[in-house]
Amino acid sequence: MSTHAVLLLAALSVMLALAASATSLLASREPRILRLIAMPLIGFAGLAAVAAGLAALILGGSVTTTLPLGLPWMPWHIRIDALSGLFLLLIGLVTSAIGIYAPAYVRDFERGRDSLTALGGFTGLFLTGMLLVVLADDAFLFMVAWELMSLSSYFLVAFQHENAANRRAAFLYLLMAHIGGLAILLGFGVLAAFGHGFDFASMREATLSPGWASLAFALAFLGFGMKAGLMPLHAWLPEAHPAAPSHISALMSGVMLKVAVYGFIRVVFDLTGQLQWQWGVVLILIGSLSALMGVLFALMQTDLKRLLAYSSVENLGIIFIALGLALVFLSTGHALLGSLAFVAALYHAINHALFKSLLFLGAGAILHSAHERDLEQMGGLLRRMPWTGSFFLIGSLSISALPPFNGFVSEWLIFQAALQAWQLDSGVLRSLIPIASAVLALTGALVAATFVKVYGIAFLGQARSRHVRHARQGALGMRVGQGLLAALCVLFGVLPTQIIGLLEPVSAQMLGTGLPQAGAQGWLWLTPISSETASYSAPLTILLLALIAGIAFWWFVRRAPRRMRRRDPWDCGFAPPSPRMQYTATAFAQPMRRVFGMLFEIDESRPAFDDAAPRYRLKLTDRAWGLLYLPVMQAVEAASRRVVRLQSGNVRVYLGWTLATLLVLLWIIS
Repeated sequence: MSTHAVLLLAALSVMLALAASATSLLASREPRILRLIAMPLIGFAGLAAVAAGLAALILGGSVTTTLPLGLPWMPWHIRIDALSGLFLLLIGLVTSAIGIYAPAYVRDFERGRDSLTALGGFTGLFLTGMLLVVLADDAFLFMVAWELMSLSSYFLVAFQHENAANRRAAFLYLLMAHIGGLAILLGFGVLAAFGHGFDFASMREATLSPGWASLAFALAFLGFGMKAGLMPLHAWLPEAHPAAPSHISALMSGVMLKVAVYGFIRVVFDLTGQLQWQWGVVLILIGSLSALMGVLFALMQTDLKRLLAYSSVENLGIIFIALGLALVFLSTGHALLGSLAFVAALYHAINHALFKSLLFLGAGAILHSAHERDLEQMGGLLRRMPWTGSFFLIGSLSISALPPFNGFVSEWLIFQAALQAWQLDSGVLRSLIPIASAVLALTGALVAATFVKVYGIAFLGQARSRHVRHARQGALGMRVGQGLLAALCVLFGVLPTQIIGLLEPVSAQMLGTGLPQAGAQGWLWLTPISSETASYSAPLTILLLALIAGIAFWWFVRRAPRRMRRRDPWDCGFAPPSPRMQYTATAFAQPMRRVFGMLFEIDESRPAFDDAAPRYRLKLTDRAWGLLYLPVMQAVEAASRRVVRLQSGNVRVYLGWTLATLLVLLWIIS
C-alpha cells in the first residue's frame, strides 16, 4: 500500500462521517434511516480510520497534502504520520464497535419526541471533527476541527434537553470547552509568532526561548488539560458524560479525551522544540492529583455513568503521569527511559479507549433494558443479562489493571519507567517520582475496590427493583459491539510485544528513539528495559491461571461426595433473605468515605432510632466547586449586576457612552 492510499483511506473515513450526518437529515420523516443507514455509515467510517491508522503505523514516514479550502492566504494542510496514524486507529476501533452497537440502541428513540436528525447529524459531525483534529497540519484547520468537535458534542450532551440537568451540563461543557479552546489558540499564537506561519512545519522550525516555550506549554496544558478533564478543571466531565446517550458517552470518554491527549503531545513533543524537566514535574503533580481524586470520587458514586465519568478523570491522570515521566527523562538525557514512559502513555491511552468505551456501552445496555442508572436499584443482572455481565466483567478486570488484560500492561510499563528514577541526578526528582508511584499504586487498589463494588452491586445478588427484575438481554448488535471491544481488551493484554511494535514508530518519530529491547527475547516475553531488570509474559500468565483453575476444579470434583442431596439450608428460624438485606453501593464505600472524608463536602443525615419511617440521606459535593468555580461565578454575577446599571433607559446616558467610546478609539488610533 502506498502512502497516498493512506490519505485516501483517511479521506474516505471523513466523507463517510459527513455522509452519516447528511443522511440523518431525512430521519425526521423516516426514523428508520438513522438506524439502518446513518449509524452503519458511522461504523464504516471507523473501519476506514482503522485501515488508515494501521497503514500509517506499518509504512512509517509521513504524507502531506494541501486542500483547496480555508482562507485564500491560509489553505488547509493535511498530514498523516505515525502519531496521527495511532490516534486514527484509536478513533476507528471505538467507532467501529459503536457503529455495530448504536442501531439497536437508538431504536427506542424512534418512539420518543427527541430529534433523530439532531442525534445522527451531530454524531457524524462529532466524528468528523475528531478525525480532522488528528489530520490537521496547521493551526487554522486544527482550531476549526476542534470547535466542530466541541460544538457538535455540546448538542449531543443537550440531546434530551427537556431535562434541566442536561441543559445545565451542556452549558457548563460548552463554556469550559471555549475557555480551553481560547487557551489553545493563544498557544498556537505564541508558536506562530516565532515560526512566522500558522502551519505546523513553520512552527517546528521556530526557536523559542525557555520563557516563551514555557508559556506555550502552559497554554497548551490549560487548553488540552481542560478538555481531558484533569483536576481541578474536570467539573464539566462528570456532568456532561452521563447526560449524553450512552454510545455518545463512550465516544466522548473513550475517544474525545484522547484527542485532547493527541493535541497536547503534538504541541509539546512536536512543535515547541526543547523540552524542560520542570514541565514534567507539573504533569506528574497534576496527573497524580487527578488519578487519586478521580478514583475516590468514582468510588463514592451510585450513578453508574457518573462513576464511569469520574473514572475517566483518574485514567487521564495516569496518562499524564506517564507523559510527565517522559518529559523528565528526556530533558535530563535519558532517552531510552523517556521513550519507555512515552510508549506507556500511548499504550494506556488506547487501552483506556477500549475498556472505558466497553464499560459505557455496558452501562447503556443496562439503561436500555432495565431503564436504570442507580446502582442502589440494581442487582442480579448477571442472571438476566449474561452476555452484558460477562463483557462488563472483562472491562472491570481491564480497568482494574489485572493480568492478563490490557490495563495491566500499560500500568506495569509506567511503573517500570518510574522505578528507574534512581538514574536521575536531581535528588528532588528522585524523591518526587517514587511518591507519585506510591499514589499510582494506591489508585490501582482503589480502582479495584470501585469495580468490585460496581460489579457486585449491579450484577450479583438479587434485583432491588421491579424494572431491574424484568430486564432482558439486549439486541444482537449491542452484544456484538460490546464483544468486539471485550475481545480487543484481551488481545491488547495478551500480545503486548506486538502492540509495542506498532507503537514504536510513534516514539521513533517524536523522540528519535524506540524500544528495540522490548521484544529482544521474542514475542513471548516483554522486556521494556532488559531481561535482567524486568520481564512479563502474558501467554504464560494465562497458562498459569488456567493450570491453577484446572487443579482447583479437579480437587473440587475429586473431593465432592458422589451422591449429593440438595435441601434448603437451616436459616436459624429467620426470614428468608430479601434484597433489602444486601449491601448497598453507599454502604460499600462507607469505610473509604470515613478515611478520605476531608477531601469531600459531606452532607449526611441519619434517621432517629425511634423514627417510624427511617430514611438515610447522603450528599457528596466536590470541594473544587466551592474553592474554584463558585467564587468565579459569584464574581461574574456581581460584575453583571454592575454592568446592568449602564442600561438606564436614558438616551443622554447612551449618547455619552458612545461619545466616550469614540474619543478613546480616536486616541488609540492616533
